[in-house]
Amino acid sequence: MPEAQLLLKRLEQQKSIDIFGPDASDKALATARLFGEERGKMFGVLKCRTTKNQVEYLYAFSGQYAGRWQVNGWCPPLFDVDCFYALNDPIEKEIKAIGANLAEQNDPIKQRTLHQKRKTLSQHLMKEIHQLYQVHNFHRDSTSLESVFHEFSGGMPTGTGDCCAPKLLNQAAIKQLTPISLVEFYFGRENRSETRKHGYCYPPCTDKCAPILGYMLCGASV
Repeated sequence: MPEAQLLLKRLEQQKSIDIFGPDASDKALATARLFGEERGKMFGVLKCRTTKNQVEYLYAFSGQYAGRWQVNGWCPPLFDVDCFYALNDPIEKEIKAIGANLAEQNDPIKQRTLHQKRKTLSQHLMKEIHQLYQVHNFHRDSTSLESVFHEFSGGMPTGTGDCCAPKLLNQAAIKQLTPISLVEFYFGRENRSETRKHGYCYPPCTDKCAPILGYMLCGASV
């Protein structure tokens, strides 16, 4: 898709993902971080057709960028960001406090108790966060991430619903766009397993994306 090639070039030239605003000056959104210890990230482009038979493009990056879920011009996550922070921040603060307590604790019994408490809190938080996700399809239906994933054994991997393809298709469904083609490419330093290299295109992942894309594409006349 030519638009994906254009996006790749634009990211390389401007060295920032802050490319859709009038003044790309937010240093936190520079792409230099993707070539360091943080390593690279997937980016995606979805070509769509509007109800007026015009072409529209949507853009997404996987997960967060510099700790942000929302960046101007890029698709939002599958949940309300304000609700996420209201849920996440207090519990995350408590988890960090337990970690600090652990670092100062020498009693093995108390250490095990704190480890278990932190693990339980983390598991509870992840379950609550998953319940925030709303997965949309082209029948104009929506459901929770858990209800889509429940038929698959092994549980939901961390980061399910945060990849480019779900973000792009979710936004297209919400905006009543018809998806035409989707391209994802990797930008930055290769990942630790060396399965992703800068500038190369890759399909949506099988462990996190495949189980939910079937539901998301229901009703899409592709």
